[in-house]
Amino acid sequence: MRIGVVTFPGTLDDVDAARAVRLTGNEPVSLWHGDHDLQGVDAVILPGGFSYGDYLRCGAISRFAPIMTEVVAGAGNGLPVLGICNGFQILVESHLLPGGLLMNDHLKFICRDQTLRIENASTSWTSAYEPGQEIVVPLKNGEGQYVADAETIARLEGEGRVVARYVGFNPNGSVNDIAGIANARGNVVGLMPHPEHAVEELTGSGTDGAGFFTSLLEQALS
Repeated sequence: MRIGVVTFPGTLDDVDAARAVRLTGNEPVSLWHGDHDLQGVDAVILPGGFSYGDYLRCGAISRFAPIMTEVVAGAGNGLPVLGICNGFQILVESHLLPGGLLMNDHLKFICRDQTLRIENASTSWTSAYEPGQEIVVPLKNGEGQYVADAETIARLEGEGRVVARYVGFNPNGSVNDIAGIANARGNVVGLMPHPEHAVEELTGSGTDGAGFFTSLLEQALS
């Protein structure tokens, strides 16, 4: 499958995301923030980094990038979209996902290998996992605390839209240990940890993150 990886000014992990796409059997396609062309891709990844220097709020400027007009429209038509870290922040700023991301509760940047539990294995990006499966992937953020009002949290929990949850240690104070969520349709997923950094043994982080990139292909072939 052809998976687009968007680059914004300040994006850091677009090359890593593209490499993860390639290593897991798909074709990465570079997309530029200033274009109105998704180049006919089958899915889109908004990678991590500090788009536009995280000025105003993380992702607040990126939501107005020309490419996001196409991403939002595509997501509404069922296009799979994955936002990783800063990409998650862009998704909530674009109102493709509810809630928001605040500064970590301990007010410090954190970088560590983090255990996650896959709560929803039926989304476009998690179907390669089993429900309840625990994986370990790197986490690196300063503003990763997921928050939402009580009604929204109840809806996410009740509809099974919490995709992944922190296990053993909540690194940023996210409500209900939430590490990632999905939209109601399951084609849009936002995740604070970085599965693209855990796709091969050489890096020392294992391959637990590969499932986020193989899920699309497995669904297409099923």
